[in-house]
Amino acid sequence: QVQLVESGGGLVQAGGSLRLSCAASGRSFSRYHMGWFRQAPGKEREFVAAIRLTGTMTYYANSVKGRFTISRDNAKNTVDLQMNSLKPEDTAVYYCAAAARALNLKQNDAYDYWGQGTQVTVSS
Repeated sequence: QVQLVESGGGLVQAGGSLRLSCAASGRSFSRYHMGWFRQAPGKEREFVAAIRLTGTMTYYANSVKGRFTISRDNAKNTVDLQMNSLKPEDTAVYYCAAAARALNLKQNDAYDYWGQGTQVTVSS
């Protein structure tokens, strides 16, 4: 079992920045690929970013590429999402997720564990 807890969400103006953090406890964090997803009201949950075990490979949705950066610290059992140049369309609940296998990390069903989510609201 892996428990994931997100933090760092909040209200920010368009053009601003936020840094989300996900703290993991339980089984060895370094054995899991990690991802961030988001779900806006009335929409399905969508992929945002993912990072492999050692952090050497990262993946991004086209909508956030160049603005968001995912990183992990295996010593601290954390994965962060730095979000810059935020837009109103980035408003959503952001979820952290852990995947034991490196399947298609852009898909929801690749992940075994999910956090409860943190709200990000970007005002125009």
